[in-house]
Amino acid sequence: MSLNSYGHLFRVTTWGESHGPALGATVDGCPPGVPLTAPMIQRWLDKRRPGQNKMTTQRNEPDAVEILSGVFDDTTTGTPIQLMIRNTDQRSKDYGEIAQTFRPGHADITYHQKYGLRDYRGGGRSSARETAARVAAGGVAREAIKQLAPGVEIKGYMVQMGEKTIDRARFDWDSIDDNDFWCPDPQAVPDWTDYLNWLRKDDHNSVGAMIEVVARGVPAGIGAPVYGKLDTDLAAAMMSINAVKGVEIGEGMAAAALTGRDNADEIFMGPNGPEYSSNHAGGVLGGISTGQDIVVRFAVKPTSSILSPRKSIRIDGTPTEVVTKGRHDPCVGIRAVPVGEAMMAAVILDHILLDRGQTGGLRGQIG
Repeated sequence: MSLNSYGHLFRVTTWGESHGPALGATVDGCPPGVPLTAPMIQRWLDKRRPGQNKMTTQRNEPDAVEILSGVFDDTTTGTPIQLMIRNTDQRSKDYGEIAQTFRPGHADITYHQKYGLRDYRGGGRSSARETAARVAAGGVAREAIKQLAPGVEIKGYMVQMGEKTIDRARFDWDSIDDNDFWCPDPQAVPDWTDYLNWLRKDDHNSVGAMIEVVARGVPAGIGAPVYGKLDTDLAAAMMSINAVKGVEIGEGMAAAALTGRDNADEIFMGPNGPEYSSNHAGGVLGGISTGQDIVVRFAVKPTSSILSPRKSIRIDGTPTEVVTKGRHDPCVGIRAVPVGEAMMAAVILDHILLDRGQTGGLRGQIG
């Protein structure tokens, strides 16, 4: 039974620990003939890489990906692709004091309750460092999507940090890559910067975030009814990311406050096919893509690794206080953006392959 894998036809297995010699992913099911080199994958890992600015952990990892198999002459062969990322800046001594102590908000206690042991060095498999392997696998998925559905574009960004939100009236798609927060509202960035600096330096605290990921240009008809729904797999993929505590598709939880008249996306016939008055459904109806933007949001909790003392217990049950030392993200949501993009890419590719296998690309004609 494998609990370290996801996907149906495009299947990814991640391996490795935060403070081990390396981590990586085995990608099985990538079609042959896809151009693929390490630099193609590296561009996405560089987006997630720690230590790039003061807003993220100062663990300085190059996150250089190596392709060990499944590629010949810079082209995928259809066999399993093995990706490896070596750890080079571990400081396991930072965790020596918590070897016998459970950190509040972390998976330390549940790993111990389930397995009777745990890798206390940065959390082992429960560490957000595992997501580097996902981003590498997502890089493979993106290159395959280019071949099978070249019109698809996937983009993630932060829409909320703590109580601070963007003004969607100022939404600027082109400004997302120009700031440390992947924020589409450039006017919000100075305030966010001041707030996170205060939180990190003065309050010794952390904060949660909301990430939105959009897939544009996904053809209608991807996904399947009942148990093969596109939004089901998207929700599971995003929920599996470390520290994620909630996922929404389209209008999401806000749909509970709408009436049927408000929520229904009216349909019109356009010059190139059906068009919609709105996108409350998030680009998915009945588990199948509509051709509109696919919109997913997920909430990331504040990292529990903070310098403020928190009450806890040791393995022997005695009470203690925990101050988590080391290098940690004051807002882990910042580096969750490329992870969400990677998971979107992997799920979209998986469902393109599933649809191709089931229908051969057959589509019902309208108009």
